[in-house]
Amino acid sequence: MADQGQDGKLAVRLVTPDRMLVDATVDAVELPSASGSLEALYGHAPLLAELGAGEVRLHGGSAGEQKFFVAWGFVEILPERVTILAETALPPSEIDRGKAEQELQDAQKRWADAGDDAGKYEDANERTRKAEAELAAAEGKV
Repeated sequence: MADQGQDGKLAVRLVTPDRMLVDATVDAVELPSASGSLEALYGHAPLLAELGAGEVRLHGGSAGEQKFFVAWGFVEILPERVTILAETALPPSEIDRGKAEQELQDAQKRWADAGDDAGKYEDANERTRKAEAELAAAEGKV
């Protein structure tokens, strides 16, 4: 792993079940939590949060400026380290726009077909947020 706390930098790891996308040091990391956007800098108070769907942005350090689409998982923020465990994580260049557009259409159909079932509405809304965030990341609009 990247050296923790080297020159006031955060060590960051971005991991999925399939691969490690990032193991670097950064000045700052922005990420989507289930309850809103977070930004972590060196010395951040410890925090464990549910990861939402959106874009992780890495700033400075050995990582330079990088962006990744992520969806669902957890993030652990410690004063010298950030570990992002994501169900899905992709650089924008690897996003399949056609698949994301189809997922958005499917989510909208689920929403329309949910009837009086609140659980189905919530599932459709989560799928919609993920697909919209993925499309925005692919288009560089996030």
